[in-house]
Order: sequence, then C-alpha cells, then structure tokens
Amino acid sequence: MLTVAFLVGVVVVAFLAVEVGPLVVNDRFRDLREPTDPERAALDALRETAGLDVDRVAIVETSGDESVDVAVRGPPRRRVLFVTDYVLDELDEDTAVGLLAAEAGRVDTYYGEFRAVSVAAVVGILAAIVATVVPFGSGFTAVIVVGVASFWVGRRVQYVADDRAADAVGAARVADAFEAVAALRGVDPETGDWSTWFEVQPPLGDRIAALRERSGE
Repeated sequence: MLTVAFLVGVVVVAFLAVEVGPLVVNDRFRDLREPTDPERAALDALRETAGLDVDRVAIVETSGDESVDVAVRGPPRRRVLFVTDYVLDELDEDTAVGLLAAEAGRVDTYYGEFRAVSVAAVVGILAAIVATVVPFGSGFTAVIVVGVASFWVGRRVQYVADDRAADAVGAARVADAFEAVAALRGVDPETGDWSTWFEVQPPLGDRIAALRERSGE
C-alpha cells in the first residue's frame, strides 16, 4: 500500500511540476504588474482577434530592449497570459496577434497538459523501477517506448496548434510573427536534424516552413 501511495505521489508531483510549476515561477520571480486600462483594452482586442481566452493577464516589466515574450502558463481555469511590456510598446499589431494566436493554438490543443502527462508517465515508470515494482529490463523498455511516443505525438500536437493559429489569423501572419521575434533575438530559426528527433517541440524553422507551405508561399 505504501508503495502504491509513493508511486501515485511521484506521478502527481511530476505532473504538477510541469503543469503548475512555470506559473508559480513566473508569478514569484518575474517583475509583474497589472495592465493599465489602455493596455488591457488593447490586449483584449488583440486576444479577441487571436482567439485567446485566459483567466488573467500580467505585464512583465523588462529593463532592456527587444525583450519579447508572450506565454500562457497554468492549468485550465487558472491560465495566465504573461506579456512583456516590449510587446505592447514596440511590436506591430500583426506580430502581436500572430504570437497570441500561436499561444491560443497551444491552449486549444492542451499542449502543456500533454507535456505534463508525458513527463509524469516517464517519471512514474522510473519510480516503479526504483521501487522494484517492475523489473529493470521491462521498465527501461517502457521508458524508451513512452519517451519516443511522447516525442512523436508532442511534435504532432504542436503542428496542430500552429494549424489552429493559422485558421484564426492566417498562416502567413503567424510565420511572419515567428520570424520577426527570431530577428529581434538575433537568431536564425533552426530546422530539424537527427538531434531534434528527441525533442517534444519541433524546431522553429520547421514550424515556419510548414506555415509557409500552408499559406502557399
């Protein structure tokens, strides 16, 4: 009975760490403020265009230029949109809408929840091996199978999320937004090779290419 409780506890903690952890970290360790009335009105209009529904909005105060970040964190009914002040002050409307639509796509496809479940499953199997509930050989094989399946499914879910964003605001607009942010950060969007087969999220360059193909460019 104690072993079962231990395994359940490990799985729950792993799930919460991935699903709720980023929300807690952002809330506690970033310089946040409530949006002003004009900012809230502008964000409401942008979110309506992008199809993004959240429970709260927080502005991240930054001290440097080109601090672009748009991210939704937290579980359903507790989702928070974190937006850096640079996004509101400096980005054009099309870029902002494209980024918000991309987040809306991830919310609609429950991408974050999928990642949390995948991590919890792998950690649970590892805990079962440590607790000698399952033999090492069988458990190790299960970890590999679950891990590889998670990588593959996670990439599919991300592409579906991008398709949802494209449906909402246009594939070209989302691709342009990704490229604009990459340029601001001074990076070239990477494309996939063998090393990216073991990542849940596909490389940005591949996502942009898929969006360009969809838009006919």
